[in-house]
Amino acid sequence: MDIKEETVGSALVVSLDGRLDGVTAPDLQAQVVAAVERGDSKVLLDCDAMSYVSSAGLRALLICARRCQQAGGKLALARLRPECHSVLEMSGFLTVIDCHDTSEAALAALS
Repeated sequence: MDIKEETVGSALVVSLDGRLDGVTAPDLQAQVVAAVERGDSKVLLDCDAMSYVSSAGLRALLICARRCQQAGGKLALARLRPECHSVLEMSGFLTVIDCHDTSEAALAALS
C-alpha cells in the first residue's frame, strides 16, 4: 500500500492506494498515530485507490478513529469503492466512522 499525506486547511488528508490488510494495516496505523501525536487530530482517509480492506484493516481504522477522538479530533473516510464500502457497512463500521462520497464533504465535516 502506498500512503501519502498532505495538509488541507486544518485537516490531514491521507491518501491510500492498494490493499489495507494484515501486512499494510500496521503502517497506516503507525502513520495516523504519529500524526495525531504531532497535533493532527482531524484526519481524512481518501480511499479512492484503496482496493481491499481485511479484518486487520478494519481494526486499524477503528484504532485510528479512537486515537483521533481521544485527541479531540475526528477521523473521516472519503471516496470508498463499492466493495470496500460494503465491507465497512456489513461490519457496522459506518455507524462509528463517518464516510463521505467526496473529499470536499469529508473536509467540511471535519472543520
